[in-house]
Amino acid sequence: MIARAAPPERAKNAAPPPPPAPTAEPSGASGQSPALDVEALGHNIARAIEQGGKALAAYLTPRQSGEIKTKVANEIGEMARSIGRVADYYMADPHRAFAAQAALSKQFVDLWASTLQRLQGEQGPPVVAPDATDKRFADSAWRDNPYFDFIKQAYVVTSRWADDLVKRADDLDPHDREKAHFYLRQVTAALSPSNFLATNPELLRTTLAESGENLVRGLKMLAEDIDAGHGELRIRQSDARAFKLGVNMAATPGKVVFRNALMELIQYEPSTPQVYKRPLLIVPPWINKFYILDLNPEKSFIRWAVAQGLTVFVISWVNPDERHADKDFDSYMREGVLTAVDCIEQATGEREITTVGYCVGGTLVAATLAYMATDGDKRITGATFFATQIDFTDPGELKVFVDAEQLKAVEERMAERGYLEGSAMANAFNMLRPNDLIWSYFVNNYLKGKEPMPFDLLVWNSDSTRMPAANHKFYLRHCYLQNDLSNGRMELGGRTLDLRKVTIPVYELATKEDHIAPARSAFTGAKSFGGPVRYVMAGSGHIAGVVNPPTKAKYQYWSGGPPQGKFDDWVAKAKETPGSWWPDWLAWLTAQAPAKVPARKPGDGKLRPLGDAPGDYVRVKA
Repeated sequence: MIARAAPPERAKNAAPPPPPAPTAEPSGASGQSPALDVEALGHNIARAIEQGGKALAAYLTPRQSGEIKTKVANEIGEMARSIGRVADYYMADPHRAFAAQAALSKQFVDLWASTLQRLQGEQGPPVVAPDATDKRFADSAWRDNPYFDFIKQAYVVTSRWADDLVKRADDLDPHDREKAHFYLRQVTAALSPSNFLATNPELLRTTLAESGENLVRGLKMLAEDIDAGHGELRIRQSDARAFKLGVNMAATPGKVVFRNALMELIQYEPSTPQVYKRPLLIVPPWINKFYILDLNPEKSFIRWAVAQGLTVFVISWVNPDERHADKDFDSYMREGVLTAVDCIEQATGEREITTVGYCVGGTLVAATLAYMATDGDKRITGATFFATQIDFTDPGELKVFVDAEQLKAVEERMAERGYLEGSAMANAFNMLRPNDLIWSYFVNNYLKGKEPMPFDLLVWNSDSTRMPAANHKFYLRHCYLQNDLSNGRMELGGRTLDLRKVTIPVYELATKEDHIAPARSAFTGAKSFGGPVRYVMAGSGHIAGVVNPPTKAKYQYWSGGPPQGKFDDWVAKAKETPGSWWPDWLAWLTAQAPAKVPARKPGDGKLRPLGDAPGDYVRVKA
């Protein structure tokens, strides 16, 4: 999966004013403090309290009216149960509990002794230090001021001690231990001293230098973001005002040539006089919007593929509502992929196509290929999978959200409206990296009072989609929970799917640092097919590893033949190549069908253009 939540709409004339320029560069907390304007500070504290009241009202109003049914107790209950199992594990054995308490006590005794030495003017090495990559404690005052240094080290000691307790709970069920570790990470991220005004030296300096104006701006943005989320906090991760679909995002020229209840099919304008005879169909995930592959001209995989002479078609999924509640996985196969294959033949006259499936779109493509194989339908003659899971034995960090108990709760939640809200998936993905995707923005936006920078990737990231109840239920149960597809148990249209019958050439792209579709999982899934598979592992993660144009000369990829044997052995023997994997994929693709024909424009065939790319469905907000 890829994902997350829609950018908040600003009220008219409600953009917060820019922060005032400080009269002098703020010094470290151990140095000279900014001059304090008591009158201005008092005035701004009163204004901040007023904005805080508006934020509280924005949160409470939809709950009091019944528009939002409070789910906090259920969510906290799941967290408490998961962490509580770890506590029970230690309390059941007094020796284990004593050893854990002694380990923490010793570190705090050492920390107190070290801090007393510093207060007496002596210097010594820290008891613990945060990771070198941890940006939360980059300010020099976290090191130079004994008070803040103690707070920082106490936090690091406690959070690492708690993390170690979970890791050492060997007798716990692995899923319970992983859930506990996940929820513990949420707690420790939330309780970081960097998130609070009184314990963050940088925030204290900023507040004094600006006489509290930063808090006024920040709480104003907080109220706006809760209002934009209709009572749920929708953290703005980027300034979306700098981007517009069809202008500087999703701007590759093309036409919508077909539309039904589930998708729009876009055919892109050729940019070469000749094109490869075999068209390309891209099936993106419905958990996100397709334009991750068309962010801007420099990063656009779609624009690049067109420039290489491919006739590119892309499915743009509908952002569903209650009308789509009964659209299930079979519907997405029939009204999505199979209908698109039919349409491409009408648009180009070509019966044979190749396809790309990204993330859950790839899972759907794999199931569709197995379905087509039962009929001997050979219209798709090659398939590429971007960061796709087909086998869910080791499905990455999202597995903490999927067990029988949680699935039942999700199904009940979806039954109320007929879909899962976009914010639910957005929050889930943000929780995978809470320090980077939640708390860094909380501090920057609401405590420092700064607008986030314009960034196209984060604008896309915030442009979330809903999921139809029937489809999401099928996907979670038959993929994540039961792992039916790779084990030959999934049924669609009354047929049992067997991936071994899929004998067409496959290009399986995994990404090394992917937490959503781990490379190891993609490797295992790639073994399920019955034909030749080229397995390639790109550097970086689920997005950056895929969207890596050759012009950037970033990262690398590993290739080493088909996915055979153990994953670690394959990696050890694989050849590393600097730069983008895109040219490698193109060479693999075009070698299968090198024939070319004069360029085909949208509307040349039997399908008439319905409108310009990127179409209408992509513009619907969750």
